[in-house]
Amino acid sequence: MSVRTIFVWMKNITLSADAELIERARELARSRRSTLNQLFRDWLRSLTEQQGREERLVELEARLSYARAGGKFTRDQMNER
Repeated sequence: MSVRTIFVWMKNITLSADAELIERARELARSRRSTLNQLFRDWLRSLTEQQGREERLVELEARLSYARAGGKFTRDQMNER
C-alpha cells in the first residue's frame, strides 16, 4: 500500500454581496451538504470550463465553415428516414 500526499495551494479572496443573498446561498449550501466556499469553487470551475467549451465550439465552427446544408428543408424532408 502506498500513500501519496498532494498539496493544493489556494488563494483567499474577499467578495462582497447583499447579506440576504449570502444567507440564501448558505441555506442552499446546507441543503446540498456543502459549504458556501465549496459552492463558489464549483461555480468558478464550471465558469472556466464553460469558457473552454465555448472556445472549442468556435474552433469547430471555423473548421466546418466549408460545410453547407444545401438549402432550407421542409418539415417533411427533415423527418424523412
